[in-house]
Amino acid sequence: MNSKWIRSTAAAAALALVLAGCGAKTNGNAASPDSAEGKLKVVATFYPMAEFSRQVGGNLVDVAALVPVGTEPHDWEPSAKDMSKISDADVFVYNGIVEEWAERALDSAGSTKRVAVEASSGIELLEGVEEEGHEGHDHEGDSAEESHGHPVDPHVWLSPALAMKEVRNIEAAFSQADPEHAEQYKQNADAYASKLQDLDEQFKFQLADVKRKDFITSHAAFAYLAKEYGLKQVPISGLSPEQEPSPEQMAQVVKFVKDNNVRTIFFETLADSKIADTIAAETGAGTDVLNPLEGLTQEETAAQEDYISIMEKNLAALKKALNE
Repeated sequence: MNSKWIRSTAAAAALALVLAGCGAKTNGNAASPDSAEGKLKVVATFYPMAEFSRQVGGNLVDVAALVPVGTEPHDWEPSAKDMSKISDADVFVYNGIVEEWAERALDSAGSTKRVAVEASSGIELLEGVEEEGHEGHDHEGDSAEESHGHPVDPHVWLSPALAMKEVRNIEAAFSQADPEHAEQYKQNADAYASKLQDLDEQFKFQLADVKRKDFITSHAAFAYLAKEYGLKQVPISGLSPEQEPSPEQMAQVVKFVKDNNVRTIFFETLADSKIADTIAAETGAGTDVLNPLEGLTQEETAAQEDYISIMEKNLAALKKALNE
């Protein structure tokens, strides 16, 4: 794996980041809100981190997402303007792993007051798919690093149960940066966690008795969701949708679809659907959207879609496909 995916211990030393519960880090004393109208200035990397931050912060925070609407985040890199936003933030929220540049950005930003939170901290991570398309193993306590030379899967937010843990990590960071409003952050986090719990229960109930357990995805984004609900993703490509599958991988997926009479090939909104379309055409299957929520499209934003509404659509699509 590219070394950018490994947390830089040198950067950590340079920043003198101190772990402050639930993955929050700071270079010194907690920041006081200094943005417009006294709100906590929060910079989040991409959509789920920004959405969770808004839900926890409510009207006490001003949240800016770095990755623009309609942009796939895996290969996105921050500009000088983005780096300036990180430097000016009271809190920087990142998932870990998917943002290969995050630790370098923190190193360059060099603030003495900013709190940085790796939202996936403390979550048991999974190995990503290997070249053959087989999924790896659990790595309890791993963070944004490789394990045994294998890529680590960053897509923890696609499990509502793990999304709750990310929300709690963000709550802890906001409370550290703005202790005066810690109780309000807790109340907001409690309210959103309750919605995520309801979503988790919907997934458990509606997927408990489906006819099949395997589903075909454009890229390997759904391992955490699959593990949580007793399913198995069969990805066409690897951890990034930009990874092109080999002819051998394509042939394996086509064979799997035919052998198991799979009727739906899932594609996603921010990546090219041509490979999913090709497999569907070759096998006679249909296609449908399974959204990895790495970002929203312009249309989804205009329709005021959010994490929960899109996950409910994912649930409906999965239930339909797994009962065909």
